[in-house]
Amino acid sequence: MSEAEKIQMVDLYGQYLGMRDEIDNAISNVIASSSFIRGDEVKRLEGELADFIGVKHAVTCGTGTDALMLSLMASGLERGDEVIMPAFTFAAVAEVVLLLGGVPVFADVDESTFNIDPESVDRMVSARTKAIVPVHLFGQPCDMVSLTDIAARNNLVLIEDNAQSFGAVCRMPSGHDVFAGAVGNIGCTSFFPSKVLGCFGDGGAVFTDDDKSAELIRALANHGQYKKYTHEYVGVNSRLDTLQAAVLRAKLPHVPLWIESRRAAAKYYTENLMDVPQIKLPAEMPESTHVYHQYTLRVSPESRDGLKDALAAAGIPSMIYYPSALFEQPAYRDKCLRDPMADSCQILTRSVLSLPMHSELTHEQQDRVIEAVKFYFSDKD
Repeated sequence: MSEAEKIQMVDLYGQYLGMRDEIDNAISNVIASSSFIRGDEVKRLEGELADFIGVKHAVTCGTGTDALMLSLMASGLERGDEVIMPAFTFAAVAEVVLLLGGVPVFADVDESTFNIDPESVDRMVSARTKAIVPVHLFGQPCDMVSLTDIAARNNLVLIEDNAQSFGAVCRMPSGHDVFAGAVGNIGCTSFFPSKVLGCFGDGGAVFTDDDKSAELIRALANHGQYKKYTHEYVGVNSRLDTLQAAVLRAKLPHVPLWIESRRAAAKYYTENLMDVPQIKLPAEMPESTHVYHQYTLRVSPESRDGLKDALAAAGIPSMIYYPSALFEQPAYRDKCLRDPMADSCQILTRSVLSLPMHSELTHEQQDRVIEAVKFYFSDKD
């Protein structure tokens, strides 16, 4: 099988080939200017990101994890403050809370959407709670209406982790559609290469309508200084380099089309796998749109690993996001709180399996995936 025929979980090179001239020109222009740190492309990107998301401010930084850290620092997180987050997600949120001296509080998730369960969040609010960090997992936003209400009732900061759902929309009760990342007090995203909008390395951004928060985050990311050599705060060094900004500027106009392609691929999977009773397909909620960062099945724990092995034998990659709840991780186990009723997250760790998903996926490639899934379960009848 040639490299071109291989099915990839994410086809970054194929995406590059579709816009090679734009990317190469963008990179060449930065090299010609040799302004690799804080070049003009960074400021231009921030303006374009803010316009795209519909917020007043976009502040770029080094990584999506840094975006979360800067947001919590700007929110005044103090030692011992509690931050509620989902138990089923990547470790970045828990990591930065602990590094800043806070306490991760793990809420349960909804088995159908994989996103944080507002009822579990409500149960876990305490006098020490400072913030809620919903993670818009796999491409679909959380129930932001319920979470906004909980945050408002308890005077909590609401920080959205939108690393996996850039370009997804929340349908608000007002009748307005609001991009994920623009609903809470602060939104964060990652530009890790595999994201819907990814660069050629690491990168992140923070979104907010609050002038003071944006100014503070910008200073914190620049060694705590508004003015050079005058350090108002203990800050960090977190910046998006100019080459990455140029790549992202070239890619940003393509995001709506890439999302459309991902949704079409997801629809094709769903239409052709809906007659397989042994799997549960991703749910799409009416209060939001889904950009399908991942296309994630739920499979019985008895069959999940066998299906993954069968796909691998057929030359088809798949991934388990995530194999354990965060409160089970050795680094966090004795330093966190958890909803004692949290069991859905543990069910998901044993049953999720993500199929190849990207904007370059062809129906011919999907047919191979679909055939392999069906063959595995037909062999079990």
